[in-house]
Amino acid sequence: MSRSLQENSAEAAGEADWVQPIVKENLSDRAYADLRQALMRGQLRPGALLRLRPMSARFGISATPMREALLRLVSEKALTLDARGTVMVPTLTLDQLLEIRAIRTDLEGRAAAAAARCAASDEIDGLEAIHSQISKCHLSRSFEKAVDHNTEFHLTLCRMGRLPIVYDIVESLWVRCGPILSHLYDAGLPDWEPHPHLRLIAALRARNAEGARDAMREDIERGGQGLLAHVKDTSSGN
Repeated sequence: MSRSLQENSAEAAGEADWVQPIVKENLSDRAYADLRQALMRGQLRPGALLRLRPMSARFGISATPMREALLRLVSEKALTLDARGTVMVPTLTLDQLLEIRAIRTDLEGRAAAAAARCAASDEIDGLEAIHSQISKCHLSRSFEKAVDHNTEFHLTLCRMGRLPIVYDIVESLWVRCGPILSHLYDAGLPDWEPHPHLRLIAALRARNAEGARDAMREDIERGGQGLLAHVKDTSSGN
C-alpha cells in the first residue's frame, strides 16, 4: 500500500497524526491529584508554603511537572501565590466560607435527593458503614479520623446521586475548604439526636427525596459551627 493510501486509510479509521502512544504516566497529573486529595482531606493547613524544590524532592519528581501541578491548583484557586511568588495554602475568609456553605447546601441537597431516587441498597449500606466509623471516632475522640470519614461520607453520597457535574463542583468546594476541616469540632460535638446522617440514611431507604435534602441541609448548617467559629476568630485576629 502506498503512503497516500495508508494516510487515507488512517483518516478513514478516525486516526490522526497528533495521536501518540502513552509511554509513561503523567507525573504532573499524579502530583496534582495527590495534592488535591491532601487539600480536601485537611492534610495541608492554611498558610503552609509549598516551595517548589522541597515539594519536588518529596514527590520524587523534577521541578517542571511539580510546577505544573502547583500552578494548576493556583488557577483553580485551591492554592495561591504570596508576594514573593511562593505557592501557599490560602486562608478562607468568612464571606468565602459562607458562600461555599450555601452552594454546598444547594448542590449536596440535590445530590441527596437524587440518591433517594436511584441509589441501590448496597450503596446505602456502604454509606451507613461510613457513618458507623464516624460514630466510633466520636466515641474515642479521634477527631482527625472523624473528619476524614466525614469527607468520605459526603463525597460518596454525591456519587450515589449519579450527577457527575454536581459531583465535580462539590469536590472542588471540598478542596477549597479542606484545609480548615481540622477545626470542624472546635465547637464540640453537636448535640443532636438523631444525627442528620442517620436521618439522611433513613430517607434514602424510604426513597424520600425531600427528607434526604432536608437532612443534608441540617448537617451542613449545624455541623459546620466549629468551622464558622474558627474563621470568625481568624478574621477578627483572635
